[in-house]
Amino acid sequence: MHKASLVLAGGADFRLMGPKTTMLKSSKPVISIVAVRTGAGKSPCTRRVTKILRDFNIKVSIIRHPMPYGNLIKEKCQKFETFEDLDKYETTIEEREEYEPHIANGFTVFAGVDYQCILEEAEKSGDLIVWDGGNNDFSFYHSDLSICVADAHRPGHELSYYPGETNFRMADVIIINKVNTAPKDGVKIIKENIKRVNPSAKVIEAASPITVDQPSLIQGKRVLVIEDGPTLTHGQMSYGAGAIAAKNLNAEIIDPRPFAVGSIKEVYKKYTHLDQILPAMGYGEHQIQELEVTICNAECDAVVIGTPIDLTRLISCKKPMTRVRYELEEIRGPTLREILSGFIIKMDLR
Repeated sequence: MHKASLVLAGGADFRLMGPKTTMLKSSKPVISIVAVRTGAGKSPCTRRVTKILRDFNIKVSIIRHPMPYGNLIKEKCQKFETFEDLDKYETTIEEREEYEPHIANGFTVFAGVDYQCILEEAEKSGDLIVWDGGNNDFSFYHSDLSICVADAHRPGHELSYYPGETNFRMADVIIINKVNTAPKDGVKIIKENIKRVNPSAKVIEAASPITVDQPSLIQGKRVLVIEDGPTLTHGQMSYGAGAIAAKNLNAEIIDPRPFAVGSIKEVYKKYTHLDQILPAMGYGEHQIQELEVTICNAECDAVVIGTPIDLTRLISCKKPMTRVRYELEEIRGPTLREILSGFIIKMDLR
C-alpha cells in the first residue's frame, strides 16, 4: 500500500476490487486453501485435504493460482496430468514446485490465465473443486469452505500483510502451522488475533514434520541447501525445511554466495537476508542452467534439496543429492478429516 499512497498523493484514483466482485461461481462445491504469507505451508495443507477427500471417494479437480511467466495465449487453460505435461507447457521451477507433488499423488491440476475457461474444464473432471491458492492472494472462486494457513514462525503477519489479512478474516478454518518448531509465543499471538478478528473460525494447530530420503548422505557433512524459491524471496524467510533437516543431522551448511553465477548472483544482491541458502530459481531455461552451474560450483560433500520437486529431473550434477519432504500433520484442535467429513455431509456429496 506504499504504492497506493504514492498514487493518491499524486492526485489519481484507483479501485481496489475485493472478493465479492472478483470471485467466480462454480456449479460444483469449492474448498479454497489460502494463506497469510508465502511459505506458510499451504501446499502441504492442500495435499492433505485432497488425499482425505480421495479417501471419501470424492473426485477432486485442483485449480492452482496463476503463475503466468510465459506466453499468455498458450497459458489460457492448462491441464497437468503427467510429468510430461510439465515439459509440454515449459513450466518454470516455481510452477513445478506447485504442480509436481499433486501429479505425483495422482491428481490433475488445472492452471493458466483464463479462470472461467479453467473452471469449466475442471468442473467436467471432478465432483469438487479445490482452489490451491498462491502467495497470500484470496480465492478466485466463491468458496463453500475456506481454509487459511498461518505461520507460527511469523506471528503478527496475519494482520500486517495484504491480502493475507483478508484471508485470515474470511476463513472458516484457520490452521496455525509449524507449531512443532516455532516459539510458543508465536502460536499465542496468532490465537489472540483469531479471537480478536475471526472468533467463529475453527482453529487447528499443525506441524510440518520433516523426513530425509537419505540422511546418511548429509549426516555431519558439509552441505549445500536448496529451498523453495518464492518462500525465500518474496516470502522473506531465511531458511526452510532443508536447512532444518541439515541442522538436525549436524551438517555444516555452506554459504552458496561465492559460487553463484549470473542471475543467481543478482538474486543475492536483491534479497540480502539470504546468506546460507540457495533459492531454487528457474524462470526459464537460461536461469535453470545458471542454477545448475551454481550447484556444481559449490564446494560441499552433498546437496540437500528442500524444494518440493525432484530437482534432479532438471539439474545434472555429480554431487550426492537427497530430498527433504514435509507434510501437514494436525496436532491439536479438530482434524481436517472431521471437518471435511462434516462438509461432505453438508454439501450432500456422500
